Amino acid sequence: MFIQTEPTPNPATLKFLPGRTVLERGTAEFTTAEAAAASPLAERIFAVEGVVGVYLGADFVSVTKREGIAWYELKPAVLGAIMEHYLSGDPVLREGVEAELETKGDQDPTIAQIKELIETRVRPAVARDGGDIVFRGFERGIVYLQMRGACSGCPSSTMTLKAGIENLLRYYVPEVVEVRAVG
Repeated sequence: MFIQTEPTPNPATLKFLPGRTVLERGTAEFTTAEAAAASPLAERIFAVEGVVGVYLGADFVSVTKREGIAWYELKPAVLGAIMEHYLSGDPVLREGVEAELETKGDQDPTIAQIKELIETRVRPAVARDGGDIVFRGFERGIVYLQMRGACSGCPSSTMTLKAGIENLLRYYVPEVVEVRAVG
């Protein structure tokens, strides 16, 4: 098994591409070792000293490290944990645990248009960087989005939100006046 890695705009996060499907549908984010118990894959990665976050996408795993540890120290152990998982035959998520899915059925045409633009224009771009963006609400002209994976805590995420996503949404959806990040 050959696992590729790619840097992300967030220096604390590295994207791992196992060359296999990670999640069939949806995404999953784990920010503590306790939460990672829902995923044998995330649990193995959290067992590596210095890992503070694991984000699972369709075909990638983004891993965030603790400050003060270099990737050259951590990367071999994370690669080993991912390889061990795929060789074990264990599921990515434990039985009964569901990946987070974006809900599609909104009656409000403005919200439907915002979600469609995020799904078709924004998500593919941030997924290339090992992250994700999730719609969390629209109220009084303000779109609330949650940055996940490599995008969470990334130094350039504010610029991505303001210069990229906000401009895109304002261009196509005149009701949008601002985009804000939520935790």
